[in-house]
Amino acid sequence: MSPSTPAPLAFDPTDPVALTQALVRCASVTPTEGGALALLAAVLSAEGFSVERPVFSEPGMPDVENLYARIGSEGPVFVIAGHTDVVPPGDLAAWTHDPFAAEIEGGTLYGRGACDMKGGLAAMTSAAIRYRRENPDAPGSIAFLITGDEEGPAVNGTVKLLAWADARGERFDHCLLGEPTNPAAMSDMIKIGRRGSLTGKLTVQGVQGHVGYPHLAQNPIRGMVRLLAALDATPLDAGTEHFDPSNLEVTTLDVGNPATNVIPAQAKAVFNIRFNDLWTPQTLSAEIERRLCDAAGNAVRYEIVFEPTNAVAFLTQPGPFVTMVAEAVSAETGKRPALSTTGGTSDARFIKNYCPVVEYGVVGQTMHQIDERVATADLVTLERITHRLLATYFAAAQQA
Repeated sequence: MSPSTPAPLAFDPTDPVALTQALVRCASVTPTEGGALALLAAVLSAEGFSVERPVFSEPGMPDVENLYARIGSEGPVFVIAGHTDVVPPGDLAAWTHDPFAAEIEGGTLYGRGACDMKGGLAAMTSAAIRYRRENPDAPGSIAFLITGDEEGPAVNGTVKLLAWADARGERFDHCLLGEPTNPAAMSDMIKIGRRGSLTGKLTVQGVQGHVGYPHLAQNPIRGMVRLLAALDATPLDAGTEHFDPSNLEVTTLDVGNPATNVIPAQAKAVFNIRFNDLWTPQTLSAEIERRLCDAAGNAVRYEIVFEPTNAVAFLTQPGPFVTMVAEAVSAETGKRPALSTTGGTSDARFIKNYCPVVEYGVVGQTMHQIDERVATADLVTLERITHRLLATYFAAAQQA
């Protein structure tokens, strides 16, 4: 897979709105690179960053392009992480603006990836460039970890990019991941952790038969109801200081039976658990198996299979770095953001194995939606917050 060559830049990369527009115009629907990584490579190379574009492969998975860039040779190393791939736009006719035109109307920039997360990535890139232009001899280093595989299987992306960088001797001190963390306003929320995710597939076996002769059959639906009730009867936990209680949700329930006069042979259910830092996938699956075994006794024949998962719960403990991010947000917005662990998974689950990571980005109300959009004012605010954070971070390092 050969990287595409972007056209010469026609905008100032310290302008986060212009850079967001340029990125949105790259149709980088996962796993297609679409020119987005090539654009970032050109932008960062022109500013003195060393840039590499490793491509990772896995049998049965599409090859994925990634980007690693760094400026500076000393520590500390501040990492900006994110992804340029986006989900498909869906029904093009339902959009009021072309999803890859990046049109601005009434102070709002429309396009697929505008908030998840090309807008956040663009604003942070603009801030890093402005900071380095203003401080060419600043101590420490700034690095970028950018993948094209966050919205896809997440197999050939950040997890392998981190291992690749680590094998080359790259070491990171702190990371800011630009996911759209804010529910409604730029002052709302910083993510300091994420819940884990575990999916279970439950099958209950019965004996198919005629509904008029139930003594000759065994209805698996009764057994399924019994088992699911046992899973839901007692909360998994009461939550922790920084996490909500773990929750189990049944997402599908099916017997595949089109006939009204036939007792089905089998019932299937799928459930997903979003769990906090009291659990690991191993301890949680053991608890689920215990509950099922107790409920089934000798009366229900069942099988439970758990899907492999790399989505574990983690927490970046509040401390100097988290405080520094929160103070940068507060200084630019006038309000202290909440520290949260809500939402789905993100690539922070991989980054946390290499350095402390927090997430902060634009308002995410329209991510993955038709007419995904971001306020241009929010892009400017995020650029200022990131610039302030970088200045504070490296000033503190110099004084240490």
